[in-house]
This record gives sequence, C-alpha cells and structure tokens, in this order.
Amino acid sequence: MQDRPRILIVDDVPENIEVLGEILADNYDIQCAFSGPEALELAVDRPDLILLDVLMPGMDGLEVCACLKANAATAEIPVIFITAKNNPEAEIAAFAAGAVDFITKPVNPVTARARIQTHLTLKQQKDLLRAQAMVDGLTGIANRRFFDERLLAEWRHLQRHQRPLALLMIDIDHFKAYNDHYGHQAGDNCLRRVATTLGASMQRAHDLAARYGGEEFVCMLPECDLEGAATKAEAVRLAVATLAIPHAASPSGDQVTLSIGVAAAIPSLQTHPDTLVSAADAQLYQAKVEGRDRVRAAP
Repeated sequence: MQDRPRILIVDDVPENIEVLGEILADNYDIQCAFSGPEALELAVDRPDLILLDVLMPGMDGLEVCACLKANAATAEIPVIFITAKNNPEAEIAAFAAGAVDFITKPVNPVTARARIQTHLTLKQQKDLLRAQAMVDGLTGIANRRFFDERLLAEWRHLQRHQRPLALLMIDIDHFKAYNDHYGHQAGDNCLRRVATTLGASMQRAHDLAARYGGEEFVCMLPECDLEGAATKAEAVRLAVATLAIPHAASPSGDQVTLSIGVAAAIPSLQTHPDTLVSAADAQLYQAKVEGRDRVRAAP
C-alpha cells in the first residue's frame, strides 16, 4: 500500500494544531512542531507539505519559511501559511517568503482540505517529472545529478542523527578494451546488465545505485558502517561475476569483473560529503593498483 502524504503542522498554540489535525488526520500522516527551530529540525526529514503559522514568538513563520527555502534539502517542500491576517500586505509577505498559498483563520475545513490536496497533487506531479530527469538514459538507474543531491540530503540527515554513511565506488575493469573488442553496442548492453545487478543488490529503501560516469558506478548505503559496506561490496562483485559476461580482451581474466573502493564515515559539520567520495575513490584506485577484480576498504 502506498504511503500516505506526510504533513508537518507548525503552530505555537497546541489547540490550533489539534483543530488542523482533526481536519486532516483521516487522509494524511501528521507531524507537529511548536516553534520555528523545531519546525526546521523536523523539516530535514522532508514532509510532503508544511502548514505554517505566521505569528509565533521568537522565530516567526516568515523567517522559518525563508530558512526552509534557503536550504537545498527542504527548498522543494511546499509551505502553506495559516494566518489570522487577511490583507494584501500579508499576502505579499507570504509569497515573498516562498509560500505557495495561505489559509486564513478560523480555518474552513472544506477550503483547507481542497487547497492542501491541490498543492500535494502539484508536488507529486513535479516530483514525477523531476524523477524522470534524474534517471540515466542508458542504464535506467539513477544518474550522477540524482546521486549528488541524495548524497547531500543524506549527509545532512545522518549528521543530525550521528549515524554512518557508506559509499561504494565501482569501476568495470578494462572497459575500454571491452568496447574496442566487442563494439559500443555490446558495451552499452554490458553497462545495462551491470547496472541492473547493482540496482537489484540495493535491498533497503534508502540504498541507492547510480551511474557516476562512463563505466563508473556508485552505491550509497545510509546507516551502514565500513564492515557492512565491505560485505555488501563483495556481494556486488560476486553478483556481477555470476553474470559471466565474456571479456576476451581483459588482462585480468576472461570475463567482466569489478574493482570496488569502499569508505564510510559519520557526517559532521566539519566535513563535506565530497571527502567521503574522495576516500572511496582512493580505495578504488588502490583496488586497481593491486590487480583489479577486488574490494578495497579503509576508514
């Protein structure tokens, strides 16, 4: 069964949250925040829509919305303001802050449901178009752009929870020789078969296999330590070996093989996700130096 849309309601008055919750609970999963900072913290988990009170002590709704739109991880979440103000100035301020709509208090249940569903539908359509743009046209798995965006989002999410993130940098051994020997059409078919195997190996919902470029692939494993990632990498290597794709031009053997570099880290404010990519890439280089068709892992 498909997951229900998740809505974050932000209001410093619990009674207001209760009213909105009763209106929406039958069709949506509801989260609550009672302040601006709490809303920003919960928004990192990417709800489908945010209902945001304008007037709150400390950090008001306009400030919260501006912060959400300034953060790449939360910028695409639609925000609807809930406000007692009903004048042109309030409307201008709401849209200038990045909101997609606003609902006036007291909330009319029919109006609220209709507007919320409209913006959720628009978001679903936008997400579908965006997902199509994030797929590698040749292999059918995620492309480099999607990987880069997911890496940044997972880095921030796991930084908050202080959980590890692992990467597998993967290279098809002697792929240029494969193309030269069998032709580019056979090379494309080889890339597709390897990509399909990588995708099938990602068994958890948040694991990701992507084409990094050329004959290079990357797998991202959230909440996976180095030992677990190395085990997964070896399973991936063996899965591709099981395909037994002939490679008569390979100095490393008579079939297509993989070299894999593995790195893992607990994200922190002092580090950038590019450091993890570089670490995995360095291990991939070592795997090639040591003879290819192997996994190389190090912290």
